[in-house]
Amino acid sequence: MSGLAAAIRLAYFNKKVLVLERHYAAGGLNSFYALGGHQFDVGLHAMTNYVPPRTRGAPLTKIYRQLRLTPEDFGLVPQHQSEVRFPGRTLRFTNDFEFFVQEVIENFPAQKDNFLRLVRYVREYNELDLDAKPVSGRQVVSNFLTDPLLIDMLFCPLMIYGNAEERDMEFGQFVVMFKSIFCEGLARPREGVRRIITVLRRKVREVGGTVRMKCGVKALRVENGRVKSVELDNGETLTADVILSSAGYVETMRLCSDGGRETLAPLEGRISFVETISVLDKPMKAFGHDTTIIFYNTGKEFHYAVPADLVDPCSGVICCPDNFLYDKPPSQSMIRFTCLANFDRWASLDEPDYAQAKAEWLPRIHQEVLKFVPDFRDYIVFTDFFTPRTIKHWTGHANGAVYGAPRKLKTGRTHLDNLFICGNDQGFLGIIGAMLSGISMANLHVLKK
Repeated sequence: MSGLAAAIRLAYFNKKVLVLERHYAAGGLNSFYALGGHQFDVGLHAMTNYVPPRTRGAPLTKIYRQLRLTPEDFGLVPQHQSEVRFPGRTLRFTNDFEFFVQEVIENFPAQKDNFLRLVRYVREYNELDLDAKPVSGRQVVSNFLTDPLLIDMLFCPLMIYGNAEERDMEFGQFVVMFKSIFCEGLARPREGVRRIITVLRRKVREVGGTVRMKCGVKALRVENGRVKSVELDNGETLTADVILSSAGYVETMRLCSDGGRETLAPLEGRISFVETISVLDKPMKAFGHDTTIIFYNTGKEFHYAVPADLVDPCSGVICCPDNFLYDKPPSQSMIRFTCLANFDRWASLDEPDYAQAKAEWLPRIHQEVLKFVPDFRDYIVFTDFFTPRTIKHWTGHANGAVYGAPRKLKTGRTHLDNLFICGNDQGFLGIIGAMLSGISMANLHVLKK
């Protein structure tokens, strides 16, 4: 989506733009597919940064303005209510930030003043400063809050929805995610992520850009500190004045014929997930469950790291797509679960063992999530289960790293004069972040020049 957004922005200013996509479906980490007669979204539980139409100064509003789109183009439906669930404690939140503030105060009254000071600091912090030095999020937050449980409950959804780093989170990224989930809110396109991708692809064509599908990049040929040409998988060679890559920093450097300037393996991201998506023959509301999303943790502490086993089902996300505020119910009911996973363990399995591992882990994941939702298992019509190996195949990200490398290039600059990074590894994550990244990098490195 960062590439598509960059292409639209540049084409508006009469730049000749070509978007290259290796696969037959656009979207990368947020795409869609059909299986078993059912339509599925990849990666999309909810879009963050939701605000009502015409809200001034919000990231979503900026996207509409910069890409010359309207709220009707995305057709967003807001959440009903979501939760952060830990043993013995629940924090509810909606798209009304004051509701969440009161939840924190009621559940952690001794932290009231500390939390309100943190909120003020977060609101005043400039997370868009591209030259800001990274600082530990846990260290900064601990300067305000003294209750470890509250700290973990705040970090849990922010990390799961947008953190490439194990155990800690860069504070600027904490601010981005805090504002996008708690201060603004969650929503979902009426027809799922395909609606947004369709809108972006159509807009690229309308403004004179070109999108080539099933057209992967094999190499970036480097001479004299610049990319001289782009070699495609089919042997074709292209030239361009400027190249924006959403493939990821490490992955882009490995395409460069000069080998880049760093040893790349230590820079790879490691955070990956498994996800199960089950189609149900009745909605979760019929069981009395109307919560949209639950970020859960069943242990005494929240551990955000690559698990030793194939999966860590003790924390994750439960999403009921039906429980957004639709004016008309979706055509099929679903429930989806996302948990941390170990890429190396999944990648080492041969095909029979891979299928067996998915069959064994599905009921183990169900056993954990049934602590938070009614028993839906007798109403499952169809289930799909994807792993870090699936993510690596469809995104090319090393280790199936959903959020890319821990070290972000906020300016997007590489060691080559005409090659820039957009998307995950530039530092803006999620659907809204990806589009903002493409727009920002196009503005900064092409239009301002």
